[in-house]
Amino acid sequence: MGNKLSFGYLYDFRNPKPWQRSYTDVYHDVLDFIEWTEQVGFYGAWVPEHHCADDGYMPSPLTILGSVAARTKKLKIGTGVGLGPLYHPVRFAEDCAVVQNLSGGRLEIGLAIGYRRREAEALSAEFSRRGKRFDEFLNVVTQLWLGEVVSVDGDFFSIQNASLSPLPEHHIPLYLGGFADKALERVAKFGDGYFGNEDVCENYLNKLAKYGKDSSQARIRIQGLFFVVADNPDEAMEELAPYYHYVNNCYGEWLNEDKASGVDNTKLLKAQSLDEFIASGVLQIKTPTQAIEYFQNMLTRTPVEHFIMMLPPGIPTKTFKKYAQTFAEKVMPAFK
Repeated sequence: MGNKLSFGYLYDFRNPKPWQRSYTDVYHDVLDFIEWTEQVGFYGAWVPEHHCADDGYMPSPLTILGSVAARTKKLKIGTGVGLGPLYHPVRFAEDCAVVQNLSGGRLEIGLAIGYRRREAEALSAEFSRRGKRFDEFLNVVTQLWLGEVVSVDGDFFSIQNASLSPLPEHHIPLYLGGFADKALERVAKFGDGYFGNEDVCENYLNKLAKYGKDSSQARIRIQGLFFVVADNPDEAMEELAPYYHYVNNCYGEWLNEDKASGVDNTKLLKAQSLDEFIASGVLQIKTPTQAIEYFQNMLTRTPVEHFIMMLPPGIPTKTFKKYAQTFAEKVMPAFK
């Protein structure tokens, strides 16, 4: 791995009430920003998925990724992460093939099982069995992408003689997320790589060895959604904290609904006041020099290939652009 590391942003396309605009404006503003990140050298644009959110959290990532594909030329694009158990595997495999061919081979899929009962129930998926449903889904999808004709009479899907046309003209890398032991087993069995948190990567590497895979070739993507680089961190904290505070409290509420994410409950995000959030250290704002040291240390611990930050919802992209520009100019060159 050496000192090479690529970077990208996550885009949830939310439209929070404190900064609400038309969704048309939000979508086009974010798409313009994504197009700009390609121009300044970022590697990827990743779209997550949630349902029934009051702020319009993106429920249809492959749809918006079609737009991203049409507006970019080199940027890797993908779900980060999509909720696998909520899809029918044939339709999902077809949609991915279309976006992969539209993008010229730039689609890279990230999936996980989800952690909100409300979402599963809204889409007629049994929450307590979502892991087994996901395994069955993955078995079908991966066969279809290989060009196989698939017939399955399973616990969740009854499929006869399914095949893809068109097939994806390029392999679709599959990154699976999760934190629990069973989730990491699934990543090692089905995935091309892992998408998630650094603190479980050692367990993931052990699972690869269990399945006879070379852990030295592990592909790991780490999310750092509360990570920002700025020349003046104090000024940046004042400007950015309200937007990241909104993100913190939203995830804090969701993660604590069912406590089903696989993360130690004592480590879950929790809702707090803005002052408490600023003091908590959840939002890490580093100078370029500090950020370079941070990533160098990460690479000595874990064979990370890609680090994913986020464009926080609500912030005007023209305001956030200076932080992305600083990162592109002063941090990324150290890891090329």
